[in-house]
Amino acid sequence: DVQSYFSRRVAKIIESKGKKVIGWDEILEGGLAEGAAVMSWRGVKGGIAAAKLGHEVVMTPSTHVYVDLMQGDAIIEPPVYSTVTLKKSYQFEPVPEGVDAKFIKGGQANLWTEQIYNMRHLQYMLWPRTFAVSESLWSPAKQKNWPGFVSRVEGHFERFDQAGTKYAPSMYEPIFKASRDNGGKLVVEFTSEVEGVDFHYSFDNSFPDQYYPKYGAPVTVPKDASNLRVASYRNGKKVGRDILFPIAQLEKRVVKK
Repeated sequence: DVQSYFSRRVAKIIESKGKKVIGWDEILEGGLAEGAAVMSWRGVKGGIAAAKLGHEVVMTPSTHVYVDLMQGDAIIEPPVYSTVTLKKSYQFEPVPEGVDAKFIKGGQANLWTEQIYNMRHLQYMLWPRTFAVSESLWSPAKQKNWPGFVSRVEGHFERFDQAGTKYAPSMYEPIFKASRDNGGKLVVEFTSEVEGVDFHYSFDNSFPDQYYPKYGAPVTVPKDASNLRVASYRNGKKVGRDILFPIAQLEKRVVKK
């Protein structure tokens, strides 16, 4: 097809200049040019296919290492079309099972800047997910430890605070899930990436502190509530941001059966 023809023709031009061809995994479509390397971004399948054909690969799946995507709940994150949480980035494994590691040249995180408006925003998107990608690349999978990683990230947060570097506290904040019980009442669930985080919430339009009700099980939303507000605490210290979630927006998340 046209794409395959174009890719092969460009590859010949590049190689004639003594350079090596590398392209996003779309170049697999229609057949790879001899010696071409592949950037596997649409998941890892393209990288696996290329490696099994004897081509070099850089693993950069959007599912794990696209750090321009949201890293927490959409109600508080800069709006983008999808989410890659810190824990998801930490689960990145550049050498999939069944692939000869000699063909995997490494991995890469991507931060596309179409929707990055200033340097503070860029820092926010980079940190701490870049730590997760880095550790995934230099540490054998069997040696990775999520609680230990979280502890190290918190140490970096202290350094960032002193340096005035912006970072995302999203790992401390809840991901919200809405549903309805058998009686039709709205119910909200909170989940967290990090153990030991307490979520305190209110429906009375005041921001909660550590003395407000603590989340422990799915919560039924009061009939007359207009807003859900949440604060996160860890080891008695407030972490994360004050979250305001309009109930009208929460209702839109209910999956209709």
